[in-house]
Amino acid sequence: MARKDFMQDLLVPCLFLFFFSLLAGETLAQGTIYFRTQDSVITKNKVWTTPDTLWKVKKNFPRAATEWFLIQAAPASFNYFVRKDPYSHITVKNFIQHLNPTYWDWDDNEFMTNQIAHPYHGHLYFNAFRSNGYSYTQSSLATLAGSFIWETAGETQSPSINDLVNTSFGGVVLGEMTHRVANNILSRPSYGIGRQVNEALAFLVNPMNGLNRLLDGKWGKYRGGGIRDSSFISGEFDFGLRRFDSRSDDVLSKGKNGGYGRLRFIYTAGDNDIKKPFDEFYVNIELGRDDSSLINTLNVYGLLYGREIWKKKPGRHIGTLSANYDFYRNEAFFYGAQSINFNMASTFSLGRKSSVSTLIGGGPVLLAAVPDPYLLFGASRNYNYGSGINLRYGGELNLFDRLKISSQYNGGFFFTLSGNHSNYFIHAVSSEASFKFYKNLSLNLNSGYFTLQGNFRDYEDIDKTYPFIRMSLGYAVTF
Repeated sequence: MARKDFMQDLLVPCLFLFFFSLLAGETLAQGTIYFRTQDSVITKNKVWTTPDTLWKVKKNFPRAATEWFLIQAAPASFNYFVRKDPYSHITVKNFIQHLNPTYWDWDDNEFMTNQIAHPYHGHLYFNAFRSNGYSYTQSSLATLAGSFIWETAGETQSPSINDLVNTSFGGVVLGEMTHRVANNILSRPSYGIGRQVNEALAFLVNPMNGLNRLLDGKWGKYRGGGIRDSSFISGEFDFGLRRFDSRSDDVLSKGKNGGYGRLRFIYTAGDNDIKKPFDEFYVNIELGRDDSSLINTLNVYGLLYGREIWKKKPGRHIGTLSANYDFYRNEAFFYGAQSINFNMASTFSLGRKSSVSTLIGGGPVLLAAVPDPYLLFGASRNYNYGSGINLRYGGELNLFDRLKISSQYNGGFFFTLSGNHSNYFIHAVSSEASFKFYKNLSLNLNSGYFTLQGNFRDYEDIDKTYPFIRMSLGYAVTF
């Protein structure tokens, strides 16, 4: 709803702070993204453990509930006293009406507000409890409760169905990711100014955890005793040029040139912990200025549950259930969706640091936002909401840990729930060759396209395509 428009401006700084925090770590080793196979071990009196165990916090319900309430009260007060928004004058009668399911509706907020600002707000609900000693499940329920209370008691407008999904689902995903990354930063041995830097970076990633460390007097203190964090983060940073086009299929002769950047990282707590939510997650963000926005692509994969299967067959095979978020915004179209996927990841060794990896997955799309050029819903909504199914696959050939050749596909079908009667197909296809020529430095060549097809009952169909070619210099590092 309109109450969270002010949070939209937080998008770019929050994302960059999240990735900048990773850059602050010390380079420990080189290599590609992989599943860890080591057990938790005790070596030379050093106990290797996960951040949750290392930074175990006693439950503090009064403080968690207070912080949770203030996250509600702060934007409500801003809307009431500063913006003087008439929708903020909620009454008991409004609240009782909003408890009736027939009063729930779809809102008219801008795309970025619904797809980015709401999940960010939800992650504050989540970490109000997570950083006060509560479990993933308990913090998830607090996130759902926070979103529900705001929808029913925060404004006079009808409660929003899409806000409840975006704030709850996105808040849990972003919340657990920031919880783990912040604890990973704090678990790195550091003293003096280095410790203060780590504390500040962890605060930027997870403000609620940083606040509680201040209140508990833990700021700047490192828990020693030989305990180390066994989780780690592998990152890849690419910067270069791209050629793209949204008006024709001839990207070579009619395309435009521009700068390009990509940041990818994977967090893992080790194979022995892949049965816990977000013991592994992957983030891909692509940046490039065109006529749309700086952030063009954001893909998030978060493990919910996993286990190794087919142990007697060649290779290594891991089945997972994951929470996925996909965001695309370019000259041709914009798109955002939350989905639950069932995945099968397989790796086959070819010897001498060579391997073949594959991934195939799919599942239901909980909610997707897809552009509709014929719609103007309310003041600013020019997109439909829908649900459907998602399919993705990928493959990579790694030769001698030097040359990588890969391809990926992410697609889906969606039917409209709110908006003009329609259905959509979306396809995101890419192929890449990467050659590591010196230590962690690589030269990358990537090409592909994004396509959105919309079929309307009462209007002319749409077909949007965005082909691209990209060349970049990459740097891979493990933190």
